[in-house]
Amino acid sequence: MELGQYVNDLQRRLVESAATGDENTRAAAERLVDGMDAATRLVMLDVLSAAVGEINRDLAPGSVDIRLRGREIEFVVAAPVSEPEDDEQTPPSIELDDTSTSRTTLRLPDALKSRVDEAAASDGMSVNTWLVRAVATALQPKQRRAAQRTVRTGDNFAGWAR
Repeated sequence: MELGQYVNDLQRRLVESAATGDENTRAAAERLVDGMDAATRLVMLDVLSAAVGEINRDLAPGSVDIRLRGREIEFVVAAPVSEPEDDEQTPPSIELDDTSTSRTTLRLPDALKSRVDEAAASDGMSVNTWLVRAVATALQPKQRRAAQRTVRTGDNFAGWAR
């Protein structure tokens, strides 16, 4: 994403705003515009970084990274790993019917606890069984899980602004 067009647009608008003033105002605006290129780019990078942070909070477990390459910004999107949509979930390869068990205490935030309860109920199992399977699935060898892929985006934006 090339920031130059946005920096130039901002500079042009500033000069146009000053055009209604007297000669001193126009000259001051011209001098200000000449020196604000780097500062404008830095502020725009800060804004985009903050936006990426907010997107990442909602996109988890996927992520968006912002990279600065020369004078251009590049977005790198790591899509969330999508599991195959099987009607039956393949059971974890870890032997869960072992007779020995260990007791542990797990403290979950209330919002997460209610989601765990709902997920266990929708799968028709107890919360304990659901948690055991979730942990066992998370501990499966990485080669059995789908690999995370990186998608590079171009200079395109989608959405709206006010």
